[in-house]
Amino acid sequence: MRAALAASAFALFSQRGFDGVNLDQIAAHAGVTKGSLYWHFSSKQELIYAACTHYYRAYQRRINEALVGVRDPRERLLKTLRVAVRTCLLDEANRVFTMEIFTKSVQDAGLRRSWQQFYDTVREFYIGLLRAASETGAAQVDDPVQAVNLMLAAMEGIKLRAMFEPEICHPAEEARILAGLQEILGIRDTRRTESA
Repeated sequence: MRAALAASAFALFSQRGFDGVNLDQIAAHAGVTKGSLYWHFSSKQELIYAACTHYYRAYQRRINEALVGVRDPRERLLKTLRVAVRTCLLDEANRVFTMEIFTKSVQDAGLRRSWQQFYDTVREFYIGLLRAASETGAAQVDDPVQAVNLMLAAMEGIKLRAMFEPEICHPAEEARILAGLQEILGIRDTRRTESA
């Protein structure tokens, strides 16, 4: 039941923002009474944290599913980037939800810590992927940590721009976004090198 309530909270928060949703709406969306909701969560704040955990786990599950059976370091990095772009940038609900996290975390240290733990895990995963790709010659960067930091900053910047220019996160822009992120990470285009 906790997972269903967290998923309902995420769904509503990603449509209406944290301030635009109350506990009655979350309970109704989950198909439970408000009393049942309070049995699992004592406050809206707890539900916000649970919705964040739902988001973090869903993201990690998508990455893990995409990488099943993929051994090539370059392909692992590219698949991870594709999932991240589709999940974090092209999926409007996820984009709205993370912007809500950023906004609220200015005032909420617990929310800020939760995001930082998630972000650090994602960051370390990318660093490992980029180092593995670099060892095979599939990526060329002097400093994998700095390259990943810049790539993640670029993704967050795209999210911010999308608030004012939603067309930049349209699915038709996916290839351009991916190409820019690949360039930051120094991922070599094997089609060019193979044909040269």
